[in-house]
Amino acid sequence: MKVSEIMHDVKVISPVITLKEAANIMSEEHIGSLVVIKDQAIVGIITERDVLKNISKLSDKVDKVMSKNVVTIEEDKNIDKAVEVMDENKIKRLPVTREGKLVGIITVTDLLANSESINEDFLFE
Repeated sequence: MKVSEIMHDVKVISPVITLKEAANIMSEEHIGSLVVIKDQAIVGIITERDVLKNISKLSDKVDKVMSKNVVTIEEDKNIDKAVEVMDENKIKRLPVTREGKLVGIITVTDLLANSESINEDFLFE
């Protein structure tokens, strides 16, 4: 199964919005993360956990607390590769790209929901 088959829409924000604005977007959209875009490039990701860890700094800009050097995966990769990338990087969310441009996101929950398609041999190598 390909990553493109389980990815879903991703919400993006600018690095200059405040942490409070980002938290409001996550709340309204019922999502746990936002990908930060500048000049059409992925420059970061911010999660609910980042917001909670910085609750006393809600007026700060997102770029002060976002995770940088975001790990991504191309949409045509197999979900086994997504499992490997998430495990190696100890991450729960993985932005999906097509030719380097953001097209979606997958989460650990998405992978668990599709676990019947993950190669078990791959998991126990």
